[in-house]
Amino acid sequence: MKILTIPRKSEIKRKWYLLDAKGKILGKVAVKAATLLRGKHKPTFTPYMDTGDCVVVINAADIKVTGAKMEQKLYRRHSGYPGGLREVPLGKMLAARPEQVMRLAVKRMLPTSALSRCMLRRLKIYAGEQGYSKSLKPTSLEV
Repeated sequence: MKILTIPRKSEIKRKWYLLDAKGKILGKVAVKAATLLRGKHKPTFTPYMDTGDCVVVINAADIKVTGAKMEQKLYRRHSGYPGGLREVPLGKMLAARPEQVMRLAVKRMLPTSALSRCMLRRLKIYAGEQGYSKSLKPTSLEV
């Protein structure tokens, strides 16, 4: 019989990981980031606890997508007023706010709860290579 051990908050050790998105497919980078944030790569994974690590994504402006998603994929938001629906295609959003494209991709792969908001605080996204703190000494991972 397997004994279930639940980690205490003091026992959770967080590491920093660096993902380079240059030339990589958006979904594959987002899956890797969501897995690390959630902690599914650890043997102490518990679905209702925040056991994940911290993730830094660089070169978010240089991601790729397959097919005709650049023109066909739409990001929608609504102001709450009649006629307040706004639609922005992926190509335009990527040119204006590449960090937001990556953040939304990762956010939508996490559970919809207060737990996901805690996980998203540990996600740092940069459009280029500059900006992140090298003093964190993140472990570089290949996607």
